[in-house]
Amino acid sequence: MARGIEQLPESTVAVPASRANPDLVGHESAERELRRLVEAGRLPHAILLSGPRGIGKATLAFRFARFLLAKGDDAIKAAAESGLAIDRESGVFHRVASGGHADLLTVERAYDPRRRRLRGEIVVEDAREITAFFRLTAAEQGWRIVVVDGAEEMNRSAANALLKVLEEPPRQALLLLVSHSPGRLLPTIRSRCRRFPLVPLAGMLVTRLLQRYRSELAQPEVEALAALSGGSIGRALELAEAGGPALYRSILDILSQIPPLDVIRLHAFADQLARADAEDAYRVGGDLLLQLLARITACSTRRQLDGEEIVAGEDEAMRRLAARADAARWAGLRDDIERNFASTDQLNLDRKQAILGAFFAVEELAR
Repeated sequence: MARGIEQLPESTVAVPASRANPDLVGHESAERELRRLVEAGRLPHAILLSGPRGIGKATLAFRFARFLLAKGDDAIKAAAESGLAIDRESGVFHRVASGGHADLLTVERAYDPRRRRLRGEIVVEDAREITAFFRLTAAEQGWRIVVVDGAEEMNRSAANALLKVLEEPPRQALLLLVSHSPGRLLPTIRSRCRRFPLVPLAGMLVTRLLQRYRSELAQPEVEALAALSGGSIGRALELAEAGGPALYRSILDILSQIPPLDVIRLHAFADQLARADAEDAYRVGGDLLLQLLARITACSTRRQLDGEEIVAGEDEAMRRLAARADAARWAGLRDDIERNFASTDQLNLDRKQAILGAFFAVEELAR
């Protein structure tokens, strides 16, 4: 059973990988429904777990996989009536956690040795592994399960290969698709899946999880991280690692002076993010700029800040910028900048120029 907010321990612990995480919080209703489908003998051949990044979708996928692979095993006897937890000391738990269970395959973006980083997409060779895997007889006479983590990252060929599996699903086989952007999946894939949309975590729960995993953080920083996270503990932890609140303040300070831009300060900030050893800061900084532009867009529509101030002075800066263009133009600019960041990654272009171009585009719109 997923532990509730009041049961979270206060001591600092390492953040486990999704496949090794014994705890799931905030998605108890999804757990209950998945278990109900199993017990009613109505489990579909494909399930799509969707929702924002970092809220526990992959954790739920592996939790459910463990439950099915341990079905009838003593490992599930301690599970609550409506939950999916199994004994974390069981053999099934350890084999799934280590990636060594013969009846479980995980498909995700693979490492590209030529570029020395993860590929930008899941390619057809990865998807074809699913077909080969499902042709095998289950090693333990039970389910054969595939978890596709980041399903929206499949390229067209990979998606078509997966679609063939969905059109002729084998018996006792389950596809668990985890997607942050289900709208990017082929409609024919979505239509063949039972959908479980998961919602962001409550702010109080994100705060408690931060206190658990990063107890060294001061309370004001915890509150800022929770506010910036959008209900995602994964995002909150990424922000904490990359100094998210400080980056957010720097971006807001630069934007608040527009027009005109402080070009010297902007170049120093772009240099900071574009360094070869600043991969996390670059990605977090880009996401935070897009988040700020989304808040400006909302402010332009409502004539007030969307939610409370995350840092001091934010309300005044947002209102002033929002008044310089209508919501449609702000939203269009945000989309353009997002596409430019994506192209910069895909084509391995100059990151500093992408950052500078984003801020200059804001200045141009706010003139």
